[in-house]
Amino acid sequence: MAQITVYEKPTCTTCRQVHAALVESGVDFDSVNYYVDPLSESKLKELLRKMGIRPADLIRKKEAIYKELKLSEKELSDQETVRLLVRYPELLQRPIVEKGNKAILARPAERLKEIL
Repeated sequence: MAQITVYEKPTCTTCRQVHAALVESGVDFDSVNYYVDPLSESKLKELLRKMGIRPADLIRKKEAIYKELKLSEKELSDQETVRLLVRYPELLQRPIVEKGNKAILARPAERLKEIL
């Protein structure tokens, strides 16, 4: 069985819900706090490919840094967006759950069922 990895911010409510659901299910998994262990561009691109989404789909538009950088006024390429998400982890939607060749944005936490 493929290992499950959860990319999270431990203080995030949805991340805590996903963590608790995995523990309650008795599922073995690894947690990566991407504020402590930042995602590389290549890892983020791999996760995006596994999720089948574009980088823009992972941007948190309500974050202060989104407004500070005036991102709503810019048209960014996928590569530029990936670089921003790596540089400013607070812009990254979370949690991302990876299992084998599949990954999902487990938001809401109930989406976790899709990967288990």
